[in-house]
Amino acid sequence: MIRVMKMKGTFGERLRALREDADLNQTELGKKLHLTQRKISYLERGKSEPSVGDLIAAARLFCVSTDYLLGLTGEKDGKR
Repeated sequence: MIRVMKMKGTFGERLRALREDADLNQTELGKKLHLTQRKISYLERGKSEPSVGDLIAAARLFCVSTDYLLGLTGEKDGKR
């Protein structure tokens, strides 16, 4: 049986926190990820889900694991 742990923080909440920590606005982040400001806004508000490519790009940009962005771990480096 696989045990799933529920972590605090949605993808959008974590993306926004990382963006703000990097002193980026939504437009600036969008340019770095090749997304529109509207798409960043939708992601942060949970109105849209990231594609696999968007998820990987965000993880690389902020030097965090995809598990962290998805809320599967509380550790930015992906360790549990």
